[in-house]
Amino acid sequence: MQKLLRKIDLTSLRLFVAVYQEKNIARAAEREFIAPSAISRRIGELEHIIGLPLIQRQSRGISVTPVGEAVYRHARAVLGNIEALAADLSQYSSGAKGQVKLVGNLSSIVQFLPEDIAAFERAFPEVDIDLEEHTTATVMRAVEEGAADFGICNAVAGVEQFECLPYRTDYLCLLVPGSHALHPATPVAFRDLLSEHFVSLRGESALTQLLAQAAAELGSSLKIKIRVSSLDALCRMVHVGLGIAVVPQQTAELYINTLDVKMVPLTDSWIARQLLIIFRRREQLSACASSLIQFLTSKG
Repeated sequence: MQKLLRKIDLTSLRLFVAVYQEKNIARAAEREFIAPSAISRRIGELEHIIGLPLIQRQSRGISVTPVGEAVYRHARAVLGNIEALAADLSQYSSGAKGQVKLVGNLSSIVQFLPEDIAAFERAFPEVDIDLEEHTTATVMRAVEEGAADFGICNAVAGVEQFECLPYRTDYLCLLVPGSHALHPATPVAFRDLLSEHFVSLRGESALTQLLAQAAAELGSSLKIKIRVSSLDALCRMVHVGLGIAVVPQQTAELYINTLDVKMVPLTDSWIARQLLIIFRRREQLSACASSLIQFLTSKG
């Protein structure tokens, strides 16, 4: 057995299959674009390795021995498995099959990624996507350390160390309790809200840092009533009247019909935030990761 594994090669098996199917060495040689003498030599080498004749040469072609019949059956199976392997590898190299590790910030996961990944999965069902939610800072750290193939986060200081592609624009708005005096049709400036109590995400959130910076530029600071770890909890805290909050617009739209809250437009320029796809170097991306990135950037 070890002798067969070491010495039988796939080319010889393929040529023997051609001879078996054509029942003629000359026709098999023409089909395989090889000299008849080369095929005869290959089959002779197979017979020497196996120790038994595979064919009997006749004036009008060949006949196959019982040993040759057995070799043919197994050769077809071996070559079929190699073809299946080649097809699978082709899918991997083309990005149609494999696994992608993706990290995204809260805004991207809540607003855009579920529908986009579902659409990608319908087009590439053999690609498995491992998605984790992190803050923007943790997304950048995971990509930098190689813990993820790529990440999606806000355009903040530090992203310049990565290769970046635009993904979506994330628009912010104000969410207030239903009983609040502000009217949904009247835009308001952030500077006019600094006397209000806010509900906030935890400190490492890019949104929290953005609001803190905006308040500092106005010579003030936010009055934080309570801090939470998710946008869902943020909206529910507004619903029960614990404060107001700045949230992604699509998140607010999910809740205005289910919670006692109102969505109020903001007039500040920073309410439009760019979400970026970040990765270390394009040549380090797997074919699957490249396919997913190309798909996501086409959706923006």
